Amino acid sequence: MSALGQQAHFITLSTPDLDASREFYVDALGWEPLLDVPGEIIFFQIAPGTVLGLFDADKFGQDLGGAPAAGASGVTLAHNVGTRDGVGDVVRQMEAAGGRVLTPPEDGAFGGIFHAHVADPNGVVWEIAHNPGWTVRDDGRVVLG
Repeated sequence: MSALGQQAHFITLSTPDLDASREFYVDALGWEPLLDVPGEIIFFQIAPGTVLGLFDADKFGQDLGGAPAAGASGVTLAHNVGTRDGVGDVVRQMEAAGGRVLTPPEDGAFGGIFHAHVADPNGVVWEIAHNPGWTVRDDGRVVLG
């Protein structure tokens, strides 16, 4: 079986106004944040084992090593693996399948994450990550931190 599998754990959307997003989702819709990092990102659990991240656009670009890559459209899909070595394994598999490595495996900006970014042949950006603070309980609830 493929190391990538058929799953996405995070859906990350770049947003030019994180405060407006917070007002809309939290204040107006009543969504409960899983984690809220002011000025950077808000995470919401949207399904068992699935999290939506609303990421400040400037921070999103920095995470990708500069301005978002062509075709990224401010969106990443994330696949989490159990080890740091697993990040490299999946990146190599995706590259061999025609993916383009945007950022090689490296330590992330927060939370002890180790990650890389790979664009598929159509420009869809995947973040491949090992996050020691990421856990999915038996009931599907995500625990961050």
